[in-house]
Amino acid sequence: MTTYQTIEVKPIAGALGATIRGADLANLNQETFSEIHRAFLENLVVFFLDQDLTVNDLKNFARRFGPLVVDPIVKSAEGEPEVLAVVKEPHEKRAFGENWHTDSTFWEKPPLASFLYAHELPDFGGDTMFANQYMALDILSDGLKKELRKLKAVHRPVNYEHGATNGIYTPDRSMKLRQDDPDFRKNVTTEMIHPAVRTHPETGREALFLNSTYVQRFDGWTQEESMPLLKYIFEQAIRPELTCRYTWTPGAVAMWDNRCTMHRPINDYNGKRRVMSRVVAEGDRPV
Repeated sequence: MTTYQTIEVKPIAGALGATIRGADLANLNQETFSEIHRAFLENLVVFFLDQDLTVNDLKNFARRFGPLVVDPIVKSAEGEPEVLAVVKEPHEKRAFGENWHTDSTFWEKPPLASFLYAHELPDFGGDTMFANQYMALDILSDGLKKELRKLKAVHRPVNYEHGATNGIYTPDRSMKLRQDDPDFRKNVTTEMIHPAVRTHPETGREALFLNSTYVQRFDGWTQEESMPLLKYIFEQAIRPELTCRYTWTPGAVAMWDNRCTMHRPINDYNGKRRVMSRVVAEGDRPV
């Protein structure tokens, strides 16, 4: 087990995930940041407890990993283009991103990491689950892994397009789409092709890079041909032994590696309010 000098790292599950204590994200020296970076790569998702941050503190921490990205589809927080206010009000039934996914894989350069800061939480519920996609690849047969390494997949933000077309993003919904943006239609119909198996640029490890929210089909295959295999892979990728589940506390910050994880917020707190801030650091094009 890795030892750390400036922080306390405590795993929360066998597959991935750890809490980190002893780090004030608003005031980090280089030694502590280096240990955080190492813990992040080793645990895939880390949770910093009892933070007291401004929005600028959160952004400055995230920028140490890469440039921040402005979401081209979902409206940002007022006056903060790089920040999404992830809000679910008591009257709302749907939660933002409530299916298993990796963030924004329909971008040319999907996020390196996402950062989520808890402001206001329900008395219970609202946990988030994460799944290790290194392990998701490892559990597949050698034959299937060999075939997947040859394949690429088509990613598209169809959930946003469907939501806009069918009026799901109503005026009383807290999170809104950029439907008044002249590029909105182009952004919600874009398609991006990425390898089904990607190599992590920092660890050199292979990870499955397919998710049921954005992957439509394999490149060169029809959707009808693709779905039987994709459905099997999606089911394997979220097996319980590949996951961890985190119960939020006020002031907690989660940081997860979008290059080798999936996640799913659990929508089990209807009638209660949940408020988070999210920023994402730009990644590279998967290879």
